[in-house]
Amino acid sequence: MKDVVIIGGGLAGLTSAIHLSREGLEVTVVEKKSYPFHKVCGEYISNEVQAYLESLGVDLPSLSPKQLNRFVISSPTGRTIETQLPLGGFSVRRYTLDNYLYEVARTQGVQFSLHTVADHVHFTGDHYEIFCLGNIHLKAKIVIGSQGKRSALDRKLNRSFFWDRSAYIGVKNYYECDFPDDIVAIHNFGGGYCGLSRVENNWVNVAYLTTRDNLQRHGNLLHLEENVLKANPVLASFFKEAKPVWKKPLVISNISFAPKNLIEEEIFMCGDSAGMIPPICGNGMAMAIHSAKILSDLLVQWFHQELNREALKSQYRQQWHDHFHRRLFWGRQIQKVMSNRNFSEIALNSLSLFPGLLPRVVKQTHGQPF
Repeated sequence: MKDVVIIGGGLAGLTSAIHLSREGLEVTVVEKKSYPFHKVCGEYISNEVQAYLESLGVDLPSLSPKQLNRFVISSPTGRTIETQLPLGGFSVRRYTLDNYLYEVARTQGVQFSLHTVADHVHFTGDHYEIFCLGNIHLKAKIVIGSQGKRSALDRKLNRSFFWDRSAYIGVKNYYECDFPDDIVAIHNFGGGYCGLSRVENNWVNVAYLTTRDNLQRHGNLLHLEENVLKANPVLASFFKEAKPVWKKPLVISNISFAPKNLIEEEIFMCGDSAGMIPPICGNGMAMAIHSAKILSDLLVQWFHQELNREALKSQYRQQWHDHFHRRLFWGRQIQKVMSNRNFSEIALNSLSLFPGLLPRVVKQTHGQPF
């Protein structure tokens, strides 16, 4: 029997695996893909996570991240505002970062079951039975669910958000183009917004969120970009000079920002599986890493018999609320405003009149170093 089985080897899952294995626990990660792989992601991380990652033995400079200290936002008509990022941050491709964390975890003795889909989990009262497709059967004392935004396991658990068809889709591609190394930018357009930041290889990560209805109205992504994204003069100027790295972008659908239960049938959810901050706030990666630390610290106490199961669950819920409730609340409000063309114009006009407000808004979606 394993000490911990982690379902999903994304950012939260890998971080948890490294943390727990460093504490002497036997950890297995179940991941449906094999490393390295690409993910739709804005690829900006606030510096609030830097000290913690270094404490896990993560050598961030070896990944050649771009250091970000400026934030730029524009309205659909191209009105632009710039401010300093309160803590600063860095950008690195998920393809690079996740694969690096996978290798760190392997060197620390974490076991991986790749190309494996967790179908369902049964809690017996003192341990878990994890049943995976392909007749793979695991047993563990604790199961962490870090399966991401939406998975087959969420369906089996009958999680409420899974059955609500979400309006949002995410699109990502890399581009070759002149772009400042130190800026993370959010450019609004009718029915969505687009994030830009420089990553390694001198590529620019371009990731945008829009609605399914917006895409259907224009037929395909090419027409959507031509008729909607490029209506923002800032984006029009960027795409005029930029050359896509991939012939086809990476696309995901049914992205849900609805509240989620932290614990489902005794499975401890972590990262996007526990709650997802809207990407316009640009800090989902930091939140995933922080959630992994919170849960891992508490699980170590539980394994040392310093907490019983009820105290473990109670403290996890409380600490999650204390650290993330404000960020998620403000993220959802900002999402509503910026997804509406008229509201986003009004908001950007107001921020341009009172520039001191923008750093305060950014601060609401970021945490403190930990």
